[in-house]
Amino acid sequence: MRKICIVTGSRAEWGLLSSLATLIKEDDDLQLQIIATNMHLSERYGATYKEIESEGFTIDYYVPMDTGGDAAINTVYSMSVAMKGFAEAYDSLTPDMLVVLGDRYEILVAVTAALIFKIPVSHLHGGEITEGAFDDAIRHSITKMSHLHFTSTEEYRQRVIRMGEQPETVFNFGAIGVDNIKRVKLWDKKTTEDNLGGFKLDNNTILVTYHPVTLENNTEEEQIRALLNALDEFPYLRIIFTMPNSDTNSYIIANLIKKWCEQNNDRAIWFISLGYKRYLSILQYIHAVVGNSSSGIIEVPSFGIPTLDIGNRQKGRIFAKSVIHCDINNIISHLQLVLNIKRRKVVNPYEGNDTVRKIFNVIKVSRPSIQKTFYDAK
Repeated sequence: MRKICIVTGSRAEWGLLSSLATLIKEDDDLQLQIIATNMHLSERYGATYKEIESEGFTIDYYVPMDTGGDAAINTVYSMSVAMKGFAEAYDSLTPDMLVVLGDRYEILVAVTAALIFKIPVSHLHGGEITEGAFDDAIRHSITKMSHLHFTSTEEYRQRVIRMGEQPETVFNFGAIGVDNIKRVKLWDKKTTEDNLGGFKLDNNTILVTYHPVTLENNTEEEQIRALLNALDEFPYLRIIFTMPNSDTNSYIIANLIKKWCEQNNDRAIWFISLGYKRYLSILQYIHAVVGNSSSGIIEVPSFGIPTLDIGNRQKGRIFAKSVIHCDINNIISHLQLVLNIKRRKVVNPYEGNDTVRKIFNVIKVSRPSIQKTFYDAK
């Protein structure tokens, strides 16, 4: 049996990968392996490895890397700790292929170690641009160490090919998260509200996620205060916050959100992790998504609600017409614009056809060589 190993470090990433993990697990010719790392193993971020296990999956190896801080030195140190952990994991599990998604620093570590162990890598969501975050450089680095590529649009596929990857190894099947929306049976409104502790959802409800813009210097406090001050101008809004990822300086954002929610506890609530099903279920019953998360651009348009994308973190991505961009100085006027937009059907550029199944079919039959030849596009 071929051993296909999924590496996951965050709640959102696992939500995207879980449907692919299910297909691998159910196939008689494949053995699923799961390595959990980073935020999954941190109590601060909800210890979400428990969610993986509650879904009936077995985690084969745990690679801890939380060093108790969010400064640059903590991030880099945690990466060094993780490198040792991944070496031990690969030596023990001996996977035949690694499957990773995205652009986070723990995935860079996982793929770097896999290169030395000569393990072929399948990478989802390569070729994208996020100019405001160091995730951008990480994503492209992962591409160059990967052997199969599953992009979310044709433009991204062509970009990966221009980076020297052989065209026959680069596939555009759409975004796996958009396909998951069709696959996951979402909750009705009452069940969703019950799973929010009774927090009521209506057309005056928005969901807010804001992450550090990691290529900017010490702008986290200024930016999250600007967003929270803007929300003060809309006292009728009901707000669900999800906490930022374990990026450098994320604690600043998280602490100010918690304080604001305490001061506005009649209309605001925060969650460390919503989980993928709860998150998607919420999107059925609210007016808009606000912040700078990739989900606001990739998955949210499929629900027909607008996204207010703030700042530079996601700058460079392809976006649907329902996504409105603004800088940090113009949040109030643009939020008012977004709140005037009614739910409507939107063409989502990230939508494919049976994305998860097509990715699985390629992974199942492919035996990519660890040695790659650079493709010089004409």
